[in-house]
Amino acid sequence: MMRTRPLKVALLGCGVVGSEVARIMTTHADDLTARIGAPVELAGVAVRRPDRVREGIDPSLVTTDATALVKRGDIDVVVEVIGGIEPARSLITTALEHGASVVSANKALLAQDGAALHAAAEEHGRDLYYEAAVAGAIPLIRPLRESLAGDKINRVMGIVNGTTNFILDKMDSTGAGYQEALDEATALGYAEADPTADVEGFDAAAKAAILAGIAFHTRVRFDDVYREGMTEVTAADFASAKEMGCTIKLLAICERAEDGESVTARVHPAMIPLSHPLASVRGAYNAVFVESDAAGQLMFYGPGAGGSPTASAVLGDLVAVCRNRLSGATGPGESAYAALPVSPMGDVVTRYHISLDVADKPGVLAQVATVFAEHGVSIDTVRQQGKDGEASLVVVTHRASDAALTGTVEALRKLDTVRGVASIMRVEGE
Repeated sequence: MMRTRPLKVALLGCGVVGSEVARIMTTHADDLTARIGAPVELAGVAVRRPDRVREGIDPSLVTTDATALVKRGDIDVVVEVIGGIEPARSLITTALEHGASVVSANKALLAQDGAALHAAAEEHGRDLYYEAAVAGAIPLIRPLRESLAGDKINRVMGIVNGTTNFILDKMDSTGAGYQEALDEATALGYAEADPTADVEGFDAAAKAAILAGIAFHTRVRFDDVYREGMTEVTAADFASAKEMGCTIKLLAICERAEDGESVTARVHPAMIPLSHPLASVRGAYNAVFVESDAAGQLMFYGPGAGGSPTASAVLGDLVAVCRNRLSGATGPGESAYAALPVSPMGDVVTRYHISLDVADKPGVLAQVATVFAEHGVSIDTVRQQGKDGEASLVVVTHRASDAALTGTVEALRKLDTVRGVASIMRVEGE
């Protein structure tokens, strides 16, 4: 039976995403009613600048008092799309305390304080959904915590930031340098005026923390994620990658250790073979590759940011939460029973591509090879080019730990014949 009394929704934030959420709620009202089993009503919109014209939103719903809005006893669901840590954390906690379920797109907050927010939701018997926090419109959170709940996930690896993928794709396809590609991304609206959160990997690291926590049933916070930006990637690195049949992507990688006793989460640029599905992800698109025991290899692909894609994920959560509200149930909460330790980056084992500037004279290769051997790092291939007394030496290793590779590089820098380390890059996806 269709319920006639509407479910009331409070919207925190009315920027690019929030305004699109409000628009879809209005234009698709009849469909949402049919799918949920009751009408949904936008009961209030909290903003910082109330004088701004917001097309399609009744001005009487707009308020600057977000706290008063979430404390209203008649609010069923609070949708938080303001971002940042505060006041979002306090508002979400207050909403849960006053009986509202919460839909959020706030990756930074969830990566930092997800455990506390989940605890508050459980204490008050309410839902906390956040599909939109990772990879925009791509259904990812729900498949990981529901569809694959009976499986054992071993690895989640993906491109979860559209800005960096656009920049790296442009460098790969045109030969442009980093700054030139960034300038184009900024001009097209893919990069913010201050792109630090994207290009230094902060955005991707927050998403990696969320994904690792869900995949491995373990609390993983932002500070647990190793982070390395992509501002040092050069056109020369892409040239080297092409010689290996690879391209370069900024990857978020969450892995279970081979013995199953620990996990790692990291974000950094990496070379991946052109044969890997992630190598073909172009422009500002996102894609996440999941490997599990029973399901095998799965890939989720689509637009990872923007008003409409993110709003699509928010509305999907809104429908699910409203259905739960009507039935008196709640969806899945935090699953952290495994409580696996998060290993440091030094324990991570992978392959490496190292480019060295060396003296062009006999015996250099032997010296370099000896250093690798002394640190227990096996060499796969070596390529050397020399001219006028100077040379470049490119070494690709077999799998080695990050700690072993770090020790190797420190020893190489002490050799008189090594002029400098031009670049070091991990090789993934093999």
